[in-house]
Amino acid sequence: MFGKLVNHRVEKNKVYLDFENNKGIVEVINPLVINIFSPLKYQQHYSRAIEELNIENCSIAVENKTSYLEIKTNHLVVKVYDDFKVDFYKIDGTILCEDLREERRPFLRRGTVSVAEDEGHNVEKDFDRHKIEVVKKMFGDEKFYGLGEKTGHLNKRGSYYEMWNTDDPSPHVESHKSLYKSIPFFINLREDSVFGIFFDNTFKSYFDMGKENSEYYYFGADDGNLDYYFIGGECVKDILVNYTELTGKTPLPQMWTLGFHQSRWSYSPESRVREIAKNFREKDIPCDTIHLDIDYMDDFKVFTWDKNRFPDEKKALKELKEDGFKIVTIIDPGVKKEKNYPIYEEGLKNNYFATDKDGVTYVNKVWPGNSVFPDFSDADTRSWWAENQRIMLESGVSGIWNDMNEPASFNGPLPDDVQFKNEGRGTDHREIHNVYGHLMSKATFEGIRKYSGKRPFVITRAAYAGTQKYSTVWTGDNQSFWEHLRMAIPMLLNLSISGISFCGTDVGGFSFDCTSELLSRWVQVGCFTPLFRNHSGSYTRDQEPWAFDEQTLDINRKYIKLRYKLLPYIYDLMWSGENSGLPVMRPLLLHYEKDKEVHEINDEFLFGENILVAPILEQGKTVRTVYLPEGKWIDYWTKEVLEGGTYVIKKAPLDICPIYIKAGSIIPNFPEQNYVGEKEIDQLTLDIYPGDGSYAHFVDDKESYNYRNGEYTLYEFMMNDGKETVINLNIKQNEFKGYETFKIAYNEASVKEVYFNNNKLEFTKQDCSVEFVIPAEKGTIIIR
Repeated sequence: MFGKLVNHRVEKNKVYLDFENNKGIVEVINPLVINIFSPLKYQQHYSRAIEELNIENCSIAVENKTSYLEIKTNHLVVKVYDDFKVDFYKIDGTILCEDLREERRPFLRRGTVSVAEDEGHNVEKDFDRHKIEVVKKMFGDEKFYGLGEKTGHLNKRGSYYEMWNTDDPSPHVESHKSLYKSIPFFINLREDSVFGIFFDNTFKSYFDMGKENSEYYYFGADDGNLDYYFIGGECVKDILVNYTELTGKTPLPQMWTLGFHQSRWSYSPESRVREIAKNFREKDIPCDTIHLDIDYMDDFKVFTWDKNRFPDEKKALKELKEDGFKIVTIIDPGVKKEKNYPIYEEGLKNNYFATDKDGVTYVNKVWPGNSVFPDFSDADTRSWWAENQRIMLESGVSGIWNDMNEPASFNGPLPDDVQFKNEGRGTDHREIHNVYGHLMSKATFEGIRKYSGKRPFVITRAAYAGTQKYSTVWTGDNQSFWEHLRMAIPMLLNLSISGISFCGTDVGGFSFDCTSELLSRWVQVGCFTPLFRNHSGSYTRDQEPWAFDEQTLDINRKYIKLRYKLLPYIYDLMWSGENSGLPVMRPLLLHYEKDKEVHEINDEFLFGENILVAPILEQGKTVRTVYLPEGKWIDYWTKEVLEGGTYVIKKAPLDICPIYIKAGSIIPNFPEQNYVGEKEIDQLTLDIYPGDGSYAHFVDDKESYNYRNGEYTLYEFMMNDGKETVINLNIKQNEFKGYETFKIAYNEASVKEVYFNNNKLEFTKQDCSVEFVIPAEKGTIIIR
């Protein structure tokens, strides 16, 4: 495709390359991030994921060697060869990533396709070639992570996936090549190195991680530019931080969005919504949010209410909000084709809808029947859609749930030649499909921010790289299967290390019928997922916490209350993640990548750095092995101290989810409350596990952007554990009303004396801990 390298020139951080048959550019974004680009379709970058590319002013050295061009930064060496083959090295010469010089060699498939297909088998076809292909050599010890919500295990080696946002309601299994999101980013971890690659191409793309042949892996696309970012670093955390510097970080949400959400297709009419709300309060189960699916609308027309089902939605939502319930309503992209329907008429008048190749508004069938599709690739359309969010906000809605935005349609998928404006560049559905939901989420986010003045809550099913800037996500239409509970963890972990921190699943499963045991185990996982939403489908059995029996109700109550207890910890993780890019839910390898035992763990995860969760994921199971990485870990339930670097056996009856706290942790806890904001919290409990460690706790108004102007308080704790435990408390920022006191729960029973600022304190002994209260001010705690 490229031929021999015949010339090059250097302009600042860019190296322009002239090949016999094409052109290329190697751009140094910073010493650890290198962009490889060739204008095969567009002359310039045209990224939907990267909106602010921060190019660091750094020195590069370019030298023409005998058979290649060498580009060197302070951390990486890039060697460019004929045919635009590119190899990457550490500065010390260690090879990181090498292009394959040979042709692809798919393994041999034997047998007769037609005979197998006649019996109904899905048969893998021969592997295709693609317009754009980058084939990399496999060294043998690679492990691959990322690629978003794909099915299968945490480590994606040996798997093949396609990036083509797909609404497939059939049970999701490992053979699914595509689901709802396209995040073309992966991390390559080897014994002596790690790097990431982000292939920024919105056309249908392909990722073969050694399935076709174990000697190489490749990524490619049907069209577009050759445009990928090589991301270096010393550890997995570095890769994730550098990737989110490119595509954006998950912003701090309103705190209520981190509480418990209850949803169903559908809670309708209004009396049913009120019944659900009443049950939560009467049964002493915290809940902040109720979601309304498509049946709240008038004939499924977006931005409308069915006045028979919701005669006075403003009054109803106001009264629900007074009881602490925020309402989130679904909005799909399909706009009903109907005369005198204002959304349709206005969109038609202003050419806001996608068209066929002859310029005629394209029509397909969705829930409302014949529907048209807003062209979210156009800035004017996005502004119009953002304006429409005001309709819902004025009704009292607190958040918007974007569904069916792959886009999904009933009369077959949108044809490839459906036309989109694409910010004046003009293109077809092939290029916009994977970013359709991403752009819809952006428009929704901007509309809510404009008309509420608060941090928007948007939830989307379809996404692309960078969607984390605008929306939380869930993994789509799962099933009430144990296998889907097991699969949820690697799916969420790979989403998390693909930049999307605010994510979750439908707790209990969307389709099929949940069982009491499955819901009991799933709520234990949901307690530790950033988005905690129970959601079920039409004509499935009831799936609310009280829908089964008293034991199931008690278990749901226990873990939902635990979630509310941990809200300040989760909020701190979201706040720090806005700056660091690190997610809430983390694979163990994010912090312990040198430990080979954690590379393939699919059934445990870290919640932040301090909490390890090892849920039960199999029917009937009440005991499991748990791997604890290096260091000391404390069983959350028994307070037993355990040495890490080994496996332990944990008995876990139905009401117990194995949870371990890292020694040296300080975990902030809220008192019991039915919803966020129910009570003013003057006293924060600090759940302290002896050891060396530090912690920062953030306090603000929980909903506005004022914290970005410095209106917050930041408490910093530093703990040193020796013959005595010393905890230094500092208040780094003090521009928002904080706490009056801290209640200290120190998890060690053999305490003889406690001092704060040299004043001896009284304390009470519990079974495995002592408790005492200090003023929330700068000072030093000494525990002997």
